[in-house]
Amino acid sequence: MAEDNRPLDLATRLDAWAGEDATRGAVATTVNVLARACADIAKLVATGPLAGALGASRGAENAGGDAQKELDVICDTMIAEALRGAPVAALASEEADHAVALDPEGTLLVAVDPLDGSSNIDTNVSVGTIFSIRPRIEGIDPASDAAFMRPGSEQLAAGYVVYGPHVALVLTVGEGTELYVLDPERRKFVQTDAALEVPAEAREFAINMSNYRHWDDRIRTYVDDLVAGKDGPRQVDYNMRWIASMVAEAHRILVRGGVFLYPGDARKGYASGRIRLVYEAAPMGFLMEQAGGRASDGKTSVLEIVPEKLHQRTPLVFGSKTKVERVERYLSSDLGWSDKSPLFSRRGLLTA
Repeated sequence: MAEDNRPLDLATRLDAWAGEDATRGAVATTVNVLARACADIAKLVATGPLAGALGASRGAENAGGDAQKELDVICDTMIAEALRGAPVAALASEEADHAVALDPEGTLLVAVDPLDGSSNIDTNVSVGTIFSIRPRIEGIDPASDAAFMRPGSEQLAAGYVVYGPHVALVLTVGEGTELYVLDPERRKFVQTDAALEVPAEAREFAINMSNYRHWDDRIRTYVDDLVAGKDGPRQVDYNMRWIASMVAEAHRILVRGGVFLYPGDARKGYASGRIRLVYEAAPMGFLMEQAGGRASDGKTSVLEIVPEKLHQRTPLVFGSKTKVERVERYLSSDLGWSDKSPLFSRRGLLTA
């Protein structure tokens, strides 16, 4: 809260954080520009069909290989145009094949998924925008894809905006994870939680069960143990959630706890899952780890992975630290269908 007891707005918070530091000042300017663009996107999303066929397919795929919606392209253009007023040298987007040059004097790089979960537009389910802010690397053309081939641990800030019953912005600048809500009358994001923390325990998990037959045995074993509930080795009943909008899944987990899984599987083109590392997994990992959670590819923190290409995919598990670490133990084991025997109903990897 501000000293006058009024809720702290995003711009004021960032101004105080940045102080006289040039890099922080550039980050603050960029976050504010992105927030304003997202407020405009929120207004457009809220009009739904009144704005036209926003959910209509363009009959094409974006650079990430997903079906492209009309609103995907509109949001991408809105963000790119907004960032021309920020100290950003280049933008990498899910909707573009390669990075795009912006300000040649810019000191930052931005990577975005302009509209995560756009397949939900027609059904009025929450969608969102994900962003990652990184430093420009000296000696590398900022408008080249190579400029973005850096580990997520180098991010200066990351966040998402979820367009739901209310519009929420979740942000980290490396000092914890903060929650803001858009005040539509003032058109400002107002802080409602200065230190979000992923609840350590929750009886919820999110995964697309329709892919069950394609999973590795170890993922199936993990999910089977959850589904077995009180009758299984965990001896607790769990609820499954699946929204097919990662920002909505992440928001629920940050508020209520749990774990999200999108593993690789045996389908053609899905060996490394479906989540893009640079502009989806890395920023989400930064947010989760700054909130006391964890985000992993099943073996290591996604913040440690150095991408080899701009639209590289990665398996992704995020949420409560203990729950993600438990999934990692399953994946590092030699469990298979043979382990379904009651003999293994108290296996040691279930602890913690």
